[in-house]
Amino acid sequence: MRRKTFDGLLTSVGAILTLTLVAAGGLLMWGAQFTSNEVHSQLAQQKITFPAKNSPEITAPEFAAMKQYAGQQMTTGAQAEVYADHFIANHLKAIGLTYSQASTLVRAHPTSTKDAALEQSVFQGTTLRSELLEAYGFSVLGTIAFVASIVAFGLAAVMAVLSVMGFAHLRRVSPTQQI
Repeated sequence: MRRKTFDGLLTSVGAILTLTLVAAGGLLMWGAQFTSNEVHSQLAQQKITFPAKNSPEITAPEFAAMKQYAGQQMTTGAQAEVYADHFIANHLKAIGLTYSQASTLVRAHPTSTKDAALEQSVFQGTTLRSELLEAYGFSVLGTIAFVASIVAFGLAAVMAVLSVMGFAHLRRVSPTQQI
């Protein structure tokens, strides 16, 4: 095979890879932005606010992680994770029952309004915690997509430089030179 043909093929593949990486970077950036916007708008619609700085729920040791967000409205995945794992989880732990245990208690005492209310509280707390942790998970995926987009754009830049160098090299290679 002639060297010029081989170099031309390799350089063309590099140019195609450059375009593919640019497209992938653009899609990843779009995905990251979309995820960030959705997490923000969905959390903002819930109008959940962290307890104030002087609140007993912020000053207690088990709620220490929440101090950084005291009094703020929840709008980010990181805030959702802290609220779910350090506010709701601690309240559920104080109740002392999982939803399954509370449901079993209600089935054992079907006429007890106290047990039914407890089951309802545990269910609502567990559900909200789950939804907030899902928002957190999506925010992490958005962050990963953002980092991956930067990597894709960086690799595209490297491939573009190599492709330009390859095309410049093609001009200098003798048409009769063999590999």
